[in-house]
Amino acid sequence: MRRMALIIAACLLVAMGSQPADAAPKAKSAAARSASSAKSSSRKSSSNKGTTKQCSKVKGKKKCKRVAVFQGHGAQRSSLRTEELPRPSGDIWLRAENLADEAKVNIYKADGSFDEAALARLDDLFRCRQTGEVRAVRPELYEQLSRIYDHFGGKRVDLVSGFRYAERNSSRHFHASAMDIRIKDASIRDMYAYAESLDAGNMGIGLYPTSGFIHVDFRAPGEKSYRWTDWSGSGSNKKATKKKKSTNRTQPARKPVS
Repeated sequence: MRRMALIIAACLLVAMGSQPADAAPKAKSAAARSASSAKSSSRKSSSNKGTTKQCSKVKGKKKCKRVAVFQGHGAQRSSLRTEELPRPSGDIWLRAENLADEAKVNIYKADGSFDEAALARLDDLFRCRQTGEVRAVRPELYEQLSRIYDHFGGKRVDLVSGFRYAERNSSRHFHASAMDIRIKDASIRDMYAYAESLDAGNMGIGLYPTSGFIHVDFRAPGEKSYRWTDWSGSGSNKKATKKKKSTNRTQPARKPVS
């Protein structure tokens, strides 16, 4: 009996002694996972600080600095246009980069009213690249586009992005009142400056130096004019977004007329 008790006691001691040994690797594994996660998080945060490195040569020496990826501000009222905008020619030569399609149109009829057929053709070029959806773009945006076309000598305007149905509702692209554009051999800073001169209020104008285009939009009713510079890329690597259910927040597409 005594011998049996000694055997049981010995077994219990062995079991108790082995438990920390088993637990230790688990604790170590959990600690390792935590350290790995922290290290991964550190790497992620260090490469996602909201800044980007910019380098330039000053007197032959390369100098670099970090700047905010996005810099935006409301436009001062004193900087907005007070004179009436001149009527544009109405001519537009537009090429949609993502569609490899282009058109030359005049948005006005002889009597000065909008030519619905010309607007419908431009709407088609502005269609959403991801979903193929077409919407009636705000005509005033086309008038600004014609002014830009006139100002830069009738050079073809390349449309980077127009209407975007697969977009957040807050985007003016979703509301068919925004465009991202560039002109070959034209400085985007010159384009940005000229677009600013057209703003009599309620417009958003953005500069995208890395991607090489400017953004021009009409804000939602009541919103003030806004300016920004975005050094991020074009977003071409973003995954395609699933087609959204219609919220009827944009005008239906115009139908071409003869």
